[in-house]
Amino acid sequence: MPIHQVAKITKAEKENELVTTFTFDIGLEGALPGQFLMVWLPGNDEKPYGIAGISPLKISVAARGPFSKKFASLKVGRRVWLRGPYGKGFKLSGKHILLVGGGYGFAPLRFLADEAMKRGIFATAICGARSKGLLMADAKCETILATDDGSAGIKGNVIDAMKSISGQGKFDTIYTCGPERMMAAVAYEAKKAKADCQLLLERYMKCGIGICGHCCMGEKLVCSDGPVFGFEILENPEFCKTFLNKAGKREPL
Repeated sequence: MPIHQVAKITKAEKENELVTTFTFDIGLEGALPGQFLMVWLPGNDEKPYGIAGISPLKISVAARGPFSKKFASLKVGRRVWLRGPYGKGFKLSGKHILLVGGGYGFAPLRFLADEAMKRGIFATAICGARSKGLLMADAKCETILATDDGSAGIKGNVIDAMKSISGQGKFDTIYTCGPERMMAAVAYEAKKAKADCQLLLERYMKCGIGICGHCCMGEKLVCSDGPVFGFEILENPEFCKTFLNKAGKREPL
């Protein structure tokens, strides 16, 4: 891919109160679930976004800050500029896997579910959110819903949903994306079940290629050492504790 590639929006689907999933007029064959793209809106900024699909390319956008609100407001026919894919993606492993997502963190896991199906790997997914209005659309596999307020699916969080699955120990690998403390809890449950675990992290990024250091986390760079990590990330002194803000100052997570 050249430094930037132009992509035109062909579909904009409002998934919930915050998230819009965009489909583009290009494909991104070879990109892996868990990898990310740097998205540039000229005159605004450039930010990292996870890949939600590749044939055609899909990106899910949660309207939270100025850039993401601008991105989420784009209509069909508008263009964005992309570079990537970057980072290390998920590695599919085992015969039966569990995907655990919180909020918009479920988007790359749906992409992973698609790839698992292509390889004949059986997947079960859990999608959690505070309420029904913040849930993402189901993956193309058995999808268990969990909401904090009980407005849809199981009343409780994704850990409650994990514990509700009979024979949880049958999963070879558990994949997770969402709030960091949620992912840590999922990883500890995976350890109890003697399953492998892969966690997809999010940090502020400027270059996306391991130069600027803005996404540093202890001795790791999330953009190039990750953004997918294994159990070793639980020992990182900054995991679930601190992050670098937009100005590069360290803050409590």
